[in-house]
Formats: sequence, structure tokens, C-alpha cells
Amino acid sequence: MRGQLLRFVAIGLIASLTGCSGLWQAMGHDSSRQGVSSSLVDFLYPRGEAPPEQDGSVPRLQLPLRAGLAFVPGNLRKGLSEEHKMELLNRVKQAFQEREFIQKIEVIPDAYLNSGRGFDTVDQIARLHGLDVMALVSYDQVIYAEDTAASILYWTIVGAYLIKGSTNDVHTFVDTSVFDISSRKLLFRAPGTDRLEGKSTLVGSIETTRRGQEAGFENAMADMTTNLEQALDEFVIQVKREQVAEVSYRKGYTGGGGAGSIGLLMLLLSITWIRRFKQ
Repeated sequence: MRGQLLRFVAIGLIASLTGCSGLWQAMGHDSSRQGVSSSLVDFLYPRGEAPPEQDGSVPRLQLPLRAGLAFVPGNLRKGLSEEHKMELLNRVKQAFQEREFIQKIEVIPDAYLNSGRGFDTVDQIARLHGLDVMALVSYDQVIYAEDTAASILYWTIVGAYLIKGSTNDVHTFVDTSVFDISSRKLLFRAPGTDRLEGKSTLVGSIETTRRGQEAGFENAMADMTTNLEQALDEFVIQVKREQVAEVSYRKGYTGGGGAGSIGLLMLLLSITWIRRFKQ
């Protein structure tokens, strides 16, 4: 009698765990690894095209600059809404729109870049919005979801709701590359990273993963913005020391100096450094 009871309990436990596994798969967790990503190279050079060799020429930039800002198309729609993406890009815009030598920053919606690939698409967007440079944000986010020893309690209804037996680790990487549209040359770039570790119940795993994914992008974009400000400052110095670009001024812009002058840029950079030093 006792042996039959033990067999009954074992069968019930196996059935419960099988049902739990089915619930886990039904909730979209049939794999312990999932992610979203986009590729700058695949977007700018589709169909296996190779980037052109550098010809030694330098970009010609007119101040004040008119810049575009957009995410590189990918499979991001799986985890981040268009509204949230626009919000993240607008945060980056706010960090740079007060710079004296930037006339405007245009946040470009996904729909514009999803219509095509390559620099031809970038050129069309630039003509439409009157842009000089384009900042393209590529990304790679991986979510690792695994069970801990505590997940054995998922076979109970209470356990599925109350026991945090699953780990949800989110690794996020973003990279912003700024191109001169006319010459199609890379001016500078800046990365941003983030890693979040958390635990969740079986029932709450989807919501926990979603929140972790959003927070991961927010943190990585904030890190990238800081690095992008530093990269811009370093680019200004390179323009003077290494002549990586020629600078001129638009008609009516009182930036001082003639074509190729960067006095104003250096003055603005000095002001930026002084402000940071005072902080």
C-alpha cells in the first residue's frame, strides 16, 4: 500500500512538472536565451556590399550643424515600443541641443529607415529634413532566463505565483555612429553598456523580463550619451590638431573666422570644460 502511494505521488509530481513546463513554454520561455539586435554594417551595406576604401579626403562641415538621430532598423519591435524608442532618442537630443554649433537635431522615426537600406536611404532622409550629419544607434540585447533550484516549487499553484525561482539577466549594448552625409565618412562613435540581474516568479517572468529590457536600454542609452559627449569634445580637438575635417560657416551665422576656422568650437569646448570643473 505504501509503495503504491509513493508511486502515485511520483507520477503526480512528474505530471505537475510537465504541466509547469508547458506553462513555461506557453509563456514564451521555451529557450533560456533570447534577444534583439540591429547591425549598422548590414543596414549601410546590404546584400554583402563592402565599405569603400578611404580616399584620404576629409569631410566639410558647415556650422551650425543640422543632425539626424535614429535607431538602426532591426528586430527591436519584439521588445521595445516605437513610443519608448522615440523617448530614448529625445533624451539624447536634449543632451546636445544646447550646443552653440548645433542648429537642430531631428529625431527620425523607424518608418523612414524601414523603407530601405544603405546610404541612399540616409541621403533621402537627409534631403527631406535638411540634415548634414546622421547619428545611427545600433544595439544588441540578450536576455538570459534560467531556473534555480527553487523552481521545483513551480509545480504548486502557490509556488508559480510566489516563489522567485527564475533568474532574468539582461545584457544591453548600444553604439552610436555619427556620419557626415555628404562624404559618407564616419566622424566619431560612442558605445553604451548595461547589465541587470534579477529574479522572478514563473507567472511574473514575462513582466520582469519586459521591465528589465526597457531598463537595460534606458541605462545603456544614458551611458552612451555620456560617452558621446566626450567623443564630440575629442572630435573638436582632432579637427584642430589632426585636421580630420574642414569647418566653414553658414550664411548669417556669426561664428567668426573664415572657412576652416574652428576658433568658436575651441571656445565652446573650453566653456564646457570650465563648467564641468566647477561641478
